[in-house]
Amino acid sequence: MTSLDLEKILSNARSLAEAGKKEEAQMCLLAVLKEEPENIAALLMLGGAYFVEHNLKEASIVFERLVSIEPGSGQYSIALFNALWQQQKTEEALEEIRRFISVADKEGEKDTVEQYMSILKSIENGR
Repeated sequence: MTSLDLEKILSNARSLAEAGKKEEAQMCLLAVLKEEPENIAALLMLGGAYFVEHNLKEASIVFERLVSIEPGSGQYSIALFNALWQQQKTEEALEEIRRFISVADKEGEKDTVEQYMSILKSIENGR
C-alpha cells in the first residue's frame, strides 16, 4: 500500500466517523495501522474514537503506543493520563505524570507540565 493509498483510507475513515459510521471508520484505521503500525494520524483518530465511546481500555492501549513513539509529547501523555484516570487506574495515571515530567522538554511542553503540576496539587489537597 502506498502512502497515497494510506492517506485516502485515513480521509475515508474521517468521513465515515463524521457520518456516524464509527465501526467502519475504525476498520479503516485498523487497516492503516496494519500497514503502518506507527501512523500517528491513525493512532490519534483511533484512540480518540475509543475514548469518546468510553472504550477506555482500548484507548489506553492506543495512547500508550503514541507515548512510546513520542515519549515527550504532552498531547499524547495527557490523553493516556485521562484514559487511565477515568478507569480509576490512579497509580498508573500518576506514573504517567512522573514518566512524562522526567522526559519532557520543560519549555516546549510548559503547558502540559503546568497542567500536571496543578493536577498533582489538587490530588495532594484531596480534591
